[in-house]
Amino acid sequence: MPSILPDGDPVPSDGALPESAVDGLGTRPFGFYVHVPFCVTRCGYCDFNTYTAAELGPGASRESYADTVIDEIRMARRVLGEVDLPVETVFFGGGTPTLLPPDHLGRILEAIESEFGLAAGVEVTTEANPESVDAAYLGRLREAGFTRMSYGMQSAREHVLATLDRTHTPGRVPQVAEWTRAAGFEHVNLDLIYGTPGERDEDWLASLEAALAVRPDHVSAYALIVEEGTRLAVRVRRGELAAPDDDAMADRYLMAEERLSAYGLNWYEISNWAADPASRCRHNLLYWTGADWWGAGPGAHSHVGGTRWWNVKHPAAYAARLAERVTPAHAREVLGAEDRRIERIMLEVRLADGCPADLLDKGAVERLIADGLLDRQAYDIGRARLTRRGRLLADAVVRDLT
Repeated sequence: MPSILPDGDPVPSDGALPESAVDGLGTRPFGFYVHVPFCVTRCGYCDFNTYTAAELGPGASRESYADTVIDEIRMARRVLGEVDLPVETVFFGGGTPTLLPPDHLGRILEAIESEFGLAAGVEVTTEANPESVDAAYLGRLREAGFTRMSYGMQSAREHVLATLDRTHTPGRVPQVAEWTRAAGFEHVNLDLIYGTPGERDEDWLASLEAALAVRPDHVSAYALIVEEGTRLAVRVRRGELAAPDDDAMADRYLMAEERLSAYGLNWYEISNWAADPASRCRHNLLYWTGADWWGAGPGAHSHVGGTRWWNVKHPAAYAARLAERVTPAHAREVLGAEDRRIERIMLEVRLADGCPADLLDKGAVERLIADGLLDRQAYDIGRARLTRRGRLLADAVVRDLT
């Protein structure tokens, strides 16, 4: 089952935010995340807050889910008041959002527009599994206002997909990409995973080549993490599968950087490559740059003005609270100035633009430059920017900087 929610401070029943959070509201970029927690099956490596039909139990259903989320969107408007807050990005994640009918996703987007308004040029993304959409579905999504599709490709090798418990076949991705472009989507992302037990260098290279063959303008490539409580973790613990190898992971990352950059996709965050600034995931940039967003749905996290909160996890508990006009938030925390500084370093140092050098201890930066982990030229103009080697050791760099 999904991981346990963190503890935090109580949230008022009406969801009211502290004054420190609403101060400056509307001067920072604002987005919406919509969590759709449904999956046909649970992938062996996944510890996200998702539920199969058998796990839902009474009190929650796919059929009523859109209405429940719309109730939270209306609550968000009440909590945030009348300040002008045009939504710059909307991201539907999961789970598999495209298990809902396209008109249900469209209704949720319409509710966000009705309550807050959508900014000119709004980015609207949904994640999807390749087998969960077809040409007609994609056409209806595009008509509803969606602008960007993000597909969980993960690998082009069947034995790797089998280890991950993925249900699609490698040949599905090219077909779906063709349908996506025919529907009028300009932006297509493919998610890849490297380091799966049994994956070889040639498997990873084949996955990169297969991904690029469908001409995405964005690729996300993530190292496999064996999360406690997943089927994959059980198999590794039993010795059925080998644990991911750190050296192999580093080699695969460098393979990705070399191949993707040669194709014309440039890294802008450690695990993300885009054809140009317009192709970057603007929603994720909200997260990485400390902007404001409201997360709707069970287990969704939100952040406004240094206050962060997270919803109850189970869809039935989430629906019950909203039916009672009570906030679905489980708990929250208000970040102090030092917490916000550290979090800013942790996130922004992962970006190609780096983070402002004046946030950092000069001695630590000089040591990291000497070790070849931070770029000297960037530091000379006031930025702490990872070198290629620094990207491989980003967690260690962050520890030294914070």
